Amino acid sequence: MKIRPLYDRLVVQRIEESETVHNGIIIPDSAKEKPQEGKVIAAGNGKRNDDGTLIPLDVKAGDKILFGKYAGNEIKIDGEEYLIIREDEVLGVLS
Repeated sequence: MKIRPLYDRLVVQRIEESETVHNGIIIPDSAKEKPQEGKVIAAGNGKRNDDGTLIPLDVKAGDKILFGKYAGNEIKIDGEEYLIIREDEVLGVLS
């Protein structure tokens, strides 16, 4: 299944952090925080101004981004988890 976000929304897949063990303690998955880093899978066309002109997005598919801890809405497509977030919830683009 393919998804195309509307307006200024992005479909993001979280990038899982590598598991690190501190002092021999393994943290279970249920206690770990969700990563705040992701890869943009798809992007909408842009945001409309009050006068109707289209403002293109700064973020494009394939970019690695940082987003807030509670940003977006989680969805599941074909068993994969994704986030749909607005462009203004993106904190930065990683290069």
